[in-house]
Amino acid sequence: MSIDRVATASQSAAFLAQLQQAGSALQKTQTQIASGKLADSYAGYGDKAQILTATLSAGARNSAYQTATSLAATQVDLQDTQLTSLSDLAARLKKAVSDASANNNATTLMDEVESIFQQATAILNSKDANGDYLYVGGRTDQAPVTVSSLDDLVALPTVSGAFANGDLKKSVQVADGVSVTIGVTASDVGTGLMQALKDVAAFDAGANGNFAASPNLTGAQASYLGGAIAGLGQVSSGLTAATAANGFVANRLADAAAQQGAMVTLYSGFADKLQNTDMATAATQLSLNQVQLQAALQMTASLGQLSLLNYLPVSGG
Repeated sequence: MSIDRVATASQSAAFLAQLQQAGSALQKTQTQIASGKLADSYAGYGDKAQILTATLSAGARNSAYQTATSLAATQVDLQDTQLTSLSDLAARLKKAVSDASANNNATTLMDEVESIFQQATAILNSKDANGDYLYVGGRTDQAPVTVSSLDDLVALPTVSGAFANGDLKKSVQVADGVSVTIGVTASDVGTGLMQALKDVAAFDAGANGNFAASPNLTGAQASYLGGAIAGLGQVSSGLTAATAANGFVANRLADAAAQQGAMVTLYSGFADKLQNTDMATAATQLSLNQVQLQAALQMTASLGQLSLLNYLPVSGG
């Protein structure tokens, strides 16, 4: 009669399965601690996977909005500087005309008008960091202001011919379903100033003009300059209003950026709770897994050594 092992094949298989399970659990906890994540695939998050993917997707969209808003704010800040400069140029033109009228001397007036024209043209034809015209209104094939001299401006039938910009105004999406118009066209902000410059230059080129040769104003010149002052005030006020409107856009972008920053914190915090490892809990679980694996190993090792001989009484004879 043979003496068999106490353990059966099914018992051995059960203990080996427990050993494998304990080893897998330990490896999973070690991976969670090492990576800081609860799982390395969405499948590992179970019923929370859909919530996690939605949160990460919303966070990615918010990051894209942040980038777009930052670029838009840079453009609007540049526009603010330039619109302020245009407003200053309009104020300079009014002052030049007022001084010539008050001093009864317009000999330097056209030099100032020429300088203002060149500076205004340079501003309206300025480009951004990518080399794109700022005030082009969707047109990219040419500069928005097409005239390069006062003579060219005067020769035009209407001042509208000085502008080649389109009507499309650039906008930026700052949140789901929310867009802010940031574009400004050259014709919108420059028409009044260019009309004023054209009027002064056209009068100077006419029969009653030639301010440079007029240390003392003629009656016609004095009458013209006196009447032009009020209109120049309106041009200056219009550019001041355009600058204020651009400032309002800057405030909207600042508010959007603040909201986007808050959403970054919200999305990242929520995603962290779903996918990041709780180190304190994981450390406790690691200790339990190690104990379980050690117990399984000991049981499996001792199982192979069990025999009925261990339980037979020892004969005294």
